[in-house]
Amino acid sequence: MDNIYFLMIIALVFLAAADLVVGVSNDAVNFLNSAIGSKAISFRTIMIVASLGIAIGAIFSSGMMEVARKGIFNPSEFMFSEIMIIFMAVMITDILLLDFFNTIGMPTSTTVSIVFELLGAAVAMAFIKVANTTGDYMDVYNHINTSKATEIILGILLSVIIAFTIGALVQYFSRLLLSFDFRKKSKWVGALFGGVALTAITYFILIKGLKGATFVSEDVLYFIKHSTKVIIVGSLVVCSAISYIVTSVLKYDIYKLIIVAGTFALALAFAGNDLVNFIGVPIAAWQSFEAWSASGIPATEFPMDFLASKVPTPTILLFLAGMIMVITLWFSKKARYVAETEINLSREGESKERFQPNFLSRGIVRTAMLLSAGANALIPNSLQKKIDLNFQKPVIALSKDKTYELPAFDMVRAAVNLMVAGVLISIATSYKLPLSTTYVTFMVAMGTSLADRAWGAESAVYRVAGVLNVIGGWFFTAFIAFISAAVIVYLLNIHVPSMLAILLLIAVFLLVRNYISHNKKSKEIRAEDSLRKAESSSIQGVIEESANNISNVAKRSNKIFTNTIDGLAKQDLDMLKKNKKGVVKLSDEVDELRDHIFYFIKNLDDASVGASNFYINILGYLQDMAQSLEYLTKISHKHIHNNHKKLKYNQIKELKEIDLKLDTLLSETKHTFETRSFENIGSILASKQELLDLVSSKIEKQVARTRTEESSPKNTTLYFTFLLETKDFINATMNLLELYYLEHDSSVKPATIEP
Repeated sequence: MDNIYFLMIIALVFLAAADLVVGVSNDAVNFLNSAIGSKAISFRTIMIVASLGIAIGAIFSSGMMEVARKGIFNPSEFMFSEIMIIFMAVMITDILLLDFFNTIGMPTSTTVSIVFELLGAAVAMAFIKVANTTGDYMDVYNHINTSKATEIILGILLSVIIAFTIGALVQYFSRLLLSFDFRKKSKWVGALFGGVALTAITYFILIKGLKGATFVSEDVLYFIKHSTKVIIVGSLVVCSAISYIVTSVLKYDIYKLIIVAGTFALALAFAGNDLVNFIGVPIAAWQSFEAWSASGIPATEFPMDFLASKVPTPTILLFLAGMIMVITLWFSKKARYVAETEINLSREGESKERFQPNFLSRGIVRTAMLLSAGANALIPNSLQKKIDLNFQKPVIALSKDKTYELPAFDMVRAAVNLMVAGVLISIATSYKLPLSTTYVTFMVAMGTSLADRAWGAESAVYRVAGVLNVIGGWFFTAFIAFISAAVIVYLLNIHVPSMLAILLLIAVFLLVRNYISHNKKSKEIRAEDSLRKAESSSIQGVIEESANNISNVAKRSNKIFTNTIDGLAKQDLDMLKKNKKGVVKLSDEVDELRDHIFYFIKNLDDASVGASNFYINILGYLQDMAQSLEYLTKISHKHIHNNHKKLKYNQIKELKEIDLKLDTLLSETKHTFETRSFENIGSILASKQELLDLVSSKIEKQVARTRTEESSPKNTTLYFTFLLETKDFINATMNLLELYYLEHDSSVKPATIEP
């Protein structure tokens, strides 16, 4: 039985390495989003700077490892055998939970995961132990470090409010100081901002971070502790001077320097704070195993008191962990895929809103608007106008008399995001609090975007709904982490060797399956020709540019229509369900193109307005086609899902006749637009009446059947509706083709907007 603990240590080592990979893939966006969103520096430079930050931060994180040993439970209350079950349950749960949330795209936090996994596992083991001994379940309370656990949990929850509030305040005053025309401000203004930002980054990241490193002497730490004011004032003077020199003499953009330093700082803070989430438990297990092996006492009788004392983590282990994190950052596909959630929710202007508004988001927005109106009434008009001038966004000319707003994710906001998030995380790290980097970076970004007036009347309800969804995902993470770890502890306690083997096999299976599923989904997304927005400034340009869209719609419509009929014929509910998802995706893409009309028209000059009418009509017909397909799939799925009578053989046969004709029509349409053979549209249009007559004849046959032999009202309703909607689909398709046929002129060269 003793050998099982050695095997558990080996398993924990592999789980720690895998957890590092999964964790960095999950958290990379926390310190990359601001730099990438502002496009201040190249992606390669961002990656190099972040890698250096992670490598150094990992070495500084030794002090945080105590959280895994004694931050959540009282080690003296458990024996070695029980501690090992707790640690194993936590690591299995953690890697599966993070990978699961990454796969489904739900936002999560590695810090919240590890804290609630430790809490759930410790509580479950305490209940099992008490049940087998005293039976006094009030004794469970003594097994948990309630004061520290409460402090950590409250710290995590308060970080949401604190990060949002401080981010909003710092951004508001930064914008008042710099405005959106920050490059036109005096050099001393930029130097002052750079001095404050670089001072905050230098002190809290580099100086506070040294407290966690095992190789820093006590004399240095004593000097830092008792010279805080001197260091801050000195840094402010030096950094402001450096900022002025960089701006005036070297002619380098100080905001780029702040973003580089902030990215490094946030990566360093991430590693210093979050490394415990990935390797804290395995290191504590390894140190426990060493102590138990040297004692000669049975595992069930060896108390874990020594975990309560400070045990330094070997620097070499921290370095190796840091290297794994850096390698993951460069080579992991999931780490390279930067999530759009945070950027879109904080973006100003046009963005695809991922979240739908709900009653709560609408209520919050209404309340905020009332409070804002009340606050504005108290501020004198002259002062309000001065404030508004600083928040007025500059515009640039695109074409004749047309303008569009600059992206709001400018370098000032990116610098504030990085500076504030890095400082908050570093303060928490210095007090040994495992603050969630995900919570802090996300809420700081939301606070700065709110203060920057990025949430306008047309986007506020969507953005607030998105924030609420993300926060809801965090609470869901905590609940699942607690329950899952507790269940795995219970399973392992039944019989450690057999259950450990089963759980590890399940973990490997799920990880491999999720990896394959993720790769397959990524390939499908890349292979699928999504509809693209038009940017041309003439009718011929729009025809040329939108041809791929029409070809794509024809191909997908053909597949959807055929699958709908096949699903009805075979009564295949899964096929119809999958078909519904396909048509919803098509419909959403068409809606997204319609949402782009405003920006398309805005980009046209006065001589090209005719292109807007053509583009609007195209989208109208595409929407009609998508709506017909969506309705056909909906009624077909509903009919089979409700177990109504299936269509008769003759009805299916007639539908397949229509399907074959439509297949020819849509295949020819696809080929025509794919090859730009627009002269062939005339021959396709010639088949319009034949197709409509075919559908009409099927309607007449069904009328005759209904009068003489049909006995199922549901069956009859479905069939008639299917034929009538097919007629609408044919008309929309033919109208679209006719529009292209009338407007295409091969003698005119397509005109486009110059990039």
